[in-house]
Amino acid sequence: GDPTHHCVCTPGQIQKYMNKISGPLLDRIDIQCEIQAIPFKDLSKAEPGESSAQIRERVMKARAIQTERFKDSKLIHCNAQMTDRMIHQYCELDAETLNILQTAMERLNLSARAYSRILKVARTIADIASSEKIQSMHIAEAIGYRNLDRSDWAERGL
Repeated sequence: GDPTHHCVCTPGQIQKYMNKISGPLLDRIDIQCEIQAIPFKDLSKAEPGESSAQIRERVMKARAIQTERFKDSKLIHCNAQMTDRMIHQYCELDAETLNILQTAMERLNLSARAYSRILKVARTIADIASSEKIQSMHIAEAIGYRNLDRSDWAERGL
């Protein structure tokens, strides 16, 4: 996956490497991101992003939303701990958003566990955005965090 070096591995070698991490293990990792190295010339051009204090404030708001949501539950404190029943209760999707999720599930051949993880992450993304409902952009972002689940590693040459 390094853009500065050409991969000389065959698709079979890439698939063998990726198979070292089993599907059931990958299913339990909520956020899977590929991070590309930033070329040196671009480092000095980078504009400052959101401050840590601003990010912390949004996270604290999201945690407060989750604390309120689960106040009647003794064992559940955050979205990641939701049961299947809670997922159905707190992660209701409109038709457009459900269609996006269905398409991703079918195209990427994702598991039922990945489905639940996507919904939990989308609920958290919506909480960070102070959105009462999970919207299509939240589900799309959550799907984007399932990079290692995809069955096309060998074809992509990553």
